[in-house]
Amino acid sequence: MSIHIAAQPDDIAETVLLPGDPLRAQFIAEHFLENPKQYTAVRNMFGFTGTYRGKRISVQGTGMGIPSISIYVNELFRNYGVKRAIRVGTAGSIQEHVQIRDLVLALAASTDSGANKIRFKGRNFAPACSFNLLRSAYDLAVAKGIEPKVGTVVSSDMFYSENPDEWKLWAAFGCLAVEMEGAELYTLAAKYKREALCVLTISDSFVSAESTTSDERQRSFTTMMEIALETAIT
Repeated sequence: MSIHIAAQPDDIAETVLLPGDPLRAQFIAEHFLENPKQYTAVRNMFGFTGTYRGKRISVQGTGMGIPSISIYVNELFRNYGVKRAIRVGTAGSIQEHVQIRDLVLALAASTDSGANKIRFKGRNFAPACSFNLLRSAYDLAVAKGIEPKVGTVVSSDMFYSENPDEWKLWAAFGCLAVEMEGAELYTLAAKYKREALCVLTISDSFVSAESTTSDERQRSFTTMMEIALETAIT
């Protein structure tokens, strides 16, 4: 049992999907898992375990930002023996060819966060995904007729930046989108020698100023959820 999850050791599967929004965790559990059982509601950060095509899968909300996901992923890896963690989240496009509702597979995650500066005493670390999970997710998406965008993303600490054009620097160096958690997930997976991947849906665009609603983000990005679940059992 851990402080922020408070589940029993065998309540959580070896593979966990990680949406930031706890209501998205509930949506995935109710619409995709068979016989889902809620194992935590601490701080209303819901977690569920069920089966998907006969394989045991958990889904755990993580909240927004690196400090929040760090708490949940540390506890999942350290206290519950989770071996694979797949983030299912939203991101803002910073490239013209990456459009609303596109699927993005994050190869690696740059960041403006100070977390790894603290962790590595000022040195830089390059947080990257598991190649096996990436390859599986890519092949599954292509088999469904989807052409996912694969590349680097930016894990930002600031949702409301003091510099509204800051994204343009990351875009100039080829980053596809901005989100808020991937760099910490990939770093912790490296630390604990686990597998991790970020499967993202573009919910808004810095380039075109298009945006989806909060309800659409919670309920309608089902392609991302299906690809993540299929990847989890592959």
